[in-house]
Amino acid sequence: MNTVPFSLRRALLIAQNTLLEAARQKLLLFFLLLALGLVVGARWLRDFSFGAPELKFLADCGFGAMAFFGAALAIAATAQLFFSEIENRTALTLLAKPVWRAEFILGKFLGVVAVAAFFCALLTLLLMAVLRWREGELMREFPEAFAQGGVVSYGMVALGGLLQWLKLAVLVALSLLVASFAQTQLFTIVTGFFVFVICHLQYLAQDAYTRAGSWFAQNVGGGLASVFPNFQLFALADSLNAADAPPTAHVVRVALYAAGYCAVACALAVYCFRKREI
Repeated sequence: MNTVPFSLRRALLIAQNTLLEAARQKLLLFFLLLALGLVVGARWLRDFSFGAPELKFLADCGFGAMAFFGAALAIAATAQLFFSEIENRTALTLLAKPVWRAEFILGKFLGVVAVAAFFCALLTLLLMAVLRWREGELMREFPEAFAQGGVVSYGMVALGGLLQWLKLAVLVALSLLVASFAQTQLFTIVTGFFVFVICHLQYLAQDAYTRAGSWFAQNVGGGLASVFPNFQLFALADSLNAADAPPTAHVVRVALYAAGYCAVACALAVYCFRKREI
């Protein structure tokens, strides 16, 4: 649109509608129940370990559920909510009004990111409750192992949930970029999962290319690291102790890293969507 200025308010209204549409389609509820089942079910797998290591096992199950089901939710919700607008012709009706395509893309991104935020917040709170419950039981059963008090830093758990949400926000932006030029919802979902796997494994490829020693291999590794974000940066240290918390500067750098990829992916999505026939 050239007759009206860009409006963040219109983008937020589209985001609100996207959030309501996600709630009506029960997609969030489905993945949420799966993740909740795994987090709560891990509580009854305590026979695999005893004492403090068991708490780390529970935390790993919780963050694993948040990462896997959160990724599935981010990719599927982005594809479904985007293509439902295209297939139902509501996008055409909406864009016929004084609405920029950039506002449409930004609204979809913010709406799905809000869904991911709700998902991560609820799972993080549940994980905190499970850890606190089990830690209390272990402190009564093995008081000598907890002579210095509790071993779980719930601030670290909250930080872990925040980093998972930042990772999902990047995945939403990348999935939205694919959806902006893809012709089918299935292609977007499949490609989104491929991107998810690549982003988790790109650091291995980069290390392999770097160790090869050749100029060409190093440039390939550098290009791979530039195109695809490294999702390993969003993982916490292998500990639940506050003493092992990453520095604040590191967390800020990771947040800016995520924001940068989100901004670039959304800008490319706007460009592709402007070239697309609806």
